[in-house]
Amino acid sequence: MANSTMVTYFLLMSFGEDWKLRLLLSMLFLMMYLATLLGNLIIITVTTIDQNLNTPMYFFLRNLSILDMCYISLTVPNACVNSLTGNRVISVAGCATQIFLVIYCAYVEILFLTIMAQDRYVAICQPLHYPVIVNHKFCVQTTLASILSGLIYAAVHTGNTLRLSFCQSNIVPQFFCDIPSLLRLSCSDTFSNKLLLLLSVLVVGGSCFVFMALSYIRIFSTVFKLPTREQGKAFSTCTPHILVVTVFLSSISCVYLRPSVASETLQDIILSIFYTVIPPFSNPIIYSLRNKQVKESVKKVILRQLHLRK
Repeated sequence: MANSTMVTYFLLMSFGEDWKLRLLLSMLFLMMYLATLLGNLIIITVTTIDQNLNTPMYFFLRNLSILDMCYISLTVPNACVNSLTGNRVISVAGCATQIFLVIYCAYVEILFLTIMAQDRYVAICQPLHYPVIVNHKFCVQTTLASILSGLIYAAVHTGNTLRLSFCQSNIVPQFFCDIPSLLRLSCSDTFSNKLLLLLSVLVVGGSCFVFMALSYIRIFSTVFKLPTREQGKAFSTCTPHILVVTVFLSSISCVYLRPSVASETLQDIILSIFYTVIPPFSNPIIYSLRNKQVKESVKKVILRQLHLRK
């Protein structure tokens, strides 16, 4: 990697030129980061302690929460520190590590959301077969398959990006290192990189989106046959899921599929926030903290801790 590049470090974008704006945005993102950690930590705690939540649905929610805590920790803390201190330098090795981990978490996030859609489809449309289809073996195998395939996926994209030469500007037009931004800085032929990005996003993102769409179409077709009261409950649960998935996939597709020459830095940064910050922040609220069973478990855990202190 050192022999293929004349750039020894990169400079990331900050949250603006004005100090007050940087401070305001840094505090905003820091609060979102802390809220994300707290929300996901609550889910992990209650789904681990409460035996009533020892079901496949909460198994997947716990895994998603662990992933989201890692995912948002890759970008937001470093971006806030860079904006507050003015030190925007990141080494080539640090940039490569960030690219690998961000791609890995985004890939696994998509697969987890797809698996969770399948879980809800079986639970609603095939309730009698649910214990047989979504058993412990299914949960472990799908989780391991997502985690291990993510390592290969991220390694291929990271290696393919870092084989390029960077001999022009070292200013990354983004608040973290990502592939589209580095492709703009490269003085090598990036056609194969762009082709790989296009194919991977279309195959992985497209197939997951189609699979989730079909799952929710079947769910809604079943829900329409239920009484009106139960329809409202099902729609209030599924609609936010679909919204988060749509925002996540559409924003990541826009960033990774748009032509580099037509990209605008501010627009790319906003779109990147929608797939790196918004999903981890909103998932605890949408998937769990609106859930009555989770709320009751949180109250039990808090009361138990207060009782032990007394």
